[in-house]
Amino acid sequence: MNLSERLNEDMKQAMKSKDKFRLSTIRLIRSTIKNLEIDLKRDLDDNEVLDILSREIKQRKDALQEFGKAGRDELAANAEAEIEILIQYLPAQLTEEEIKVIVQQTIQETGASSKAEMGKVMAALMPKVKGKADGKLVNQAVQQFLQ
Repeated sequence: MNLSERLNEDMKQAMKSKDKFRLSTIRLIRSTIKNLEIDLKRDLDDNEVLDILSREIKQRKDALQEFGKAGRDELAANAEAEIEILIQYLPAQLTEEEIKVIVQQTIQETGASSKAEMGKVMAALMPKVKGKADGKLVNQAVQQFLQ
């Protein structure tokens, strides 16, 4: 079952269980996916759906920080709950140690030795950790090794 089918099934389940918050969150994601499918005039594959999910999670994390700064606890709680729902559709996240190992391997593969070559490392690294790790954590790990 691909991600789009899984989202459809979970949406049906949320309707049956009358879980309005989960239903609205899944509908929002499905709407984003459907709009892109209409624009591209084709169905999206799992990698493209993962990109959408990652982008939506990142947007909610950014909003969460802003809501926290503004003292909007109810909006922060909603954003946090949406993040929890969306994370369920991502592959298992890599630990910090696993990220560091992959970063070290990629640096050796690319032969990078300075921060000036960080772009080359990130370009080779991101496809390996796509959907499995937060870009900020990956970026920090690369900076840590390229000094």
